[in-house]
Amino acid sequence: MFPIVGLGLVGAGCSGPLSALDPAGPAAGGIFTLMSVLLALATLSFVVIFGLFLLALRRNRGHSVSLRLFLIGGGLVFPLSLLTVATVYAVVLGERITGARETPALTVEATAQQWRWQFTRQMPSGSVSRTDILDIPAGRTVAVMVSSDDVIHSFWVPRLGGKIDAIPGTRNRILIRADVPGRYGGVCAEFCGVGHTQMSFAVVAHDAAAWDRLEQGGQP
Repeated sequence: MFPIVGLGLVGAGCSGPLSALDPAGPAAGGIFTLMSVLLALATLSFVVIFGLFLLALRRNRGHSVSLRLFLIGGGLVFPLSLLTVATVYAVVLGERITGARETPALTVEATAQQWRWQFTRQMPSGSVSRTDILDIPAGRTVAVMVSSDDVIHSFWVPRLGGKIDAIPGTRNRILIRADVPGRYGGVCAEFCGVGHTQMSFAVVAHDAAAWDRLEQGGQP
């Protein structure tokens, strides 16, 4: 009974507007997959090392265990194999997450200030700016150009992608995409002053009909 309740509580903690364990877009999904792969490799490493430890105990009790197994197998071949797999997978997945060769459907300027976010996009009806609300079309990739007017901040929408710093005098690019329409929480993930905890924002992903109205100058 208690283990089942415990698992239920753990599962409930994996969801929510700021949960990176509940991805709603390809970038966040890729990050979650990478975390899962690294966790699996770490678990495998623990099992193997603990197994070698048990073999060492057997040797101390009179059983013969080859030193070559410990030094070459456990100290060189095994860790290098794990690190090679992890590195190759991370590089390949990282290229897909960053979308260096992908052409976004929309580019938005995100300017951080103590303690708010200003989002500006170019629409057929003209330039549109909103404070602490980022409007995007659902199912389409959006490039967010992140900068700061004062100190270093950090742009993070846990369910849609990774973090990227907002640095004065620099424009950093991050791609996000929401698979389904909805409202997704975002925060500043870099301590930036006494108002840091209130520096949150929302990403609103609109369906095709709602986005068409926005493009024509309608209200969200």
